[in-house]
Parts: sequence; structure tokens; C-alpha cells
Amino acid sequence: MGVSGSGKTTVATRLAGALGRPFAEADDLHPAANVAKMAAGTPLTDEDRAPWLATVRDWLTSESRQGRAAVVTCSALRRVYRDVLREASGGVVFVQLDVDPERLAVRMRARKGHFMPPSLLQSQLDTLEPLGRDEDGVRVAAGGEADDVVAEALRRLGARAHGHAQ
Repeated sequence: MGVSGSGKTTVATRLAGALGRPFAEADDLHPAANVAKMAAGTPLTDEDRAPWLATVRDWLTSESRQGRAAVVTCSALRRVYRDVLREASGGVVFVQLDVDPERLAVRMRARKGHFMPPSLLQSQLDTLEPLGRDEDGVRVAAGGEADDVVAEALRRLGARAHGHAQ
């Protein structure tokens, strides 16, 4: 989870590979109307997000019911959005990717062919509610090299699984 440009897709695909789990890109699950709205530079409303979050939750549930733990990217910026995802069967653990806003802006300007314009970054940063201490997950600094971020996420997830606070 994290704002646009935080490295969700890169980190999640590598995590899924390292863990041998199926992967889905939540951006691919957005209804066409949401994509068009964002591409036009208009932030989504909670009403826009509701069916999308339900689709992501349902994908996770489908994977769980087939006996597979899965990895999915999702901005999940607010706790209420994460609450929807937590409804998935099998449980959900979040990895929040934290990146300095200036680095995020550079990354977003460098992307080609992505529907999310850099002009929406501030809206995402304003919306972001970091993981609470009572939420199942870890926060990882994601401003460096992707392999280092993945290694740190795996380390923190492993420590979390063994009862060590992170």
C-alpha cells in the first residue's frame, strides 16, 4: 500500500515472486470510469472507490478459497479502505511503502503511459492515513533500490510473523 509512485507494483511483483504467491495489480481492477476520472486529473471520491475496493477484496477472497495466499497492490490510503480489504477471507497483512514526497514527484514525472498524473500526488498525500499500530502490517522506507526495499519488507514481515514489533 502507498501513494502513487511509491513503488507498489515493483515491490509487490518481487515480493510475490520471492514468496511464490499469485499477484494482482489493483489498478487493473478499477472500473473504466475511475481510470478516466484520474487520467483527467480528478481525484476519486469514496463512492468511486467503493466498488473497486470490493473487487480487490473479492479477488483476495477468491485466492484464499483456492488455498493460495496472494499479493495485491492497492493504494489503501485510508483506514476505512483497508477495513474493506480486511474483510477478505484468509486475513490481510499490509506493507506500507513510505517515500519522500519530492522523490515521489520525480518518479511520477518519469513514468510513461500511467493514467495517474503527477498533479494528483498531493491529493493522495493529503488522503494518506498511515497504518495504525493496531493494524496488521509493516511500514518500509521505499526511497532506495527496489531489491533493498523488498529485502527489508521480507525481513519485517518475518519478524512480524515471529511476534517482534516493527
